[in-house]
Amino acid sequence: MSPVSRPAAHTRQPGPPFDAPAARRLRVALGMTPAHVAQGLRTSYALAHATPDLVNAWERGALTPAHAELTALAGVLWCSPAELIGPPRTLREHRVARGLAPEDVARAVGHEFLAYTRMEESGQWRGTDRQSAVLAELLGLTLPDLVTVTGREGELADLLRAAVGTRWQAYVKPVARIVPLERRLLEDALQELHRDYQGRMVATLSWGGGSAAGAAGDTGEDFLDAIVEHFWTSLRKRTA
Repeated sequence: MSPVSRPAAHTRQPGPPFDAPAARRLRVALGMTPAHVAQGLRTSYALAHATPDLVNAWERGALTPAHAELTALAGVLWCSPAELIGPPRTLREHRVARGLAPEDVARAVGHEFLAYTRMEESGQWRGTDRQSAVLAELLGLTLPDLVTVTGREGELADLLRAAVGTRWQAYVKPVARIVPLERRLLEDALQELHRDYQGRMVATLSWGGGSAAGAAGDTGEDFLDAIVEHFWTSLRKRTA
């Protein structure tokens, strides 16, 4: 595959979160190849840099279309731009989705502009609890969103994995430092996760050796891989 070259105007400011699978699905449904899409971008939207390799890079998630590119791609695929926008994942994507400039967010939360932009680039939030609360309100972040964009999801996952494998009670306070909710809610969620995981491990042992035990063990690993998602699901059941 040839290197993808794009004008600086299309790389300096990345666009909104992009739903790469949706773009590929829409293209295939129209019976188009990446070459057809690239030709449409060049001839109908004056994107001279559009090539099949660029379209493939978008669909693989290797590159994200800039705003102008996404609008043009939607035109070629006969859809609205909203159909190509995925859910925000990073701090920058949440800000872009709200239509806010970085300087506006920096001012609102009380950070220097350069310090804030470094946080967006690194994915590591350095704000206080008060600043985090302002950020969540400004960007309309749910608690799971806030944990993710502040770069603490990995830390939470490590705590949850430890909690389900040992005494979950010892992890209530550490989890509460990341997820500031009522203690009883956290206790109930951790207890449920612990019970579910231990049940899977007991099932693994009861099978003994062989392929069935391996499958049961894989189920336990899958549970640990998605531990944060299981945690949020457990909390949602209790706060619905």
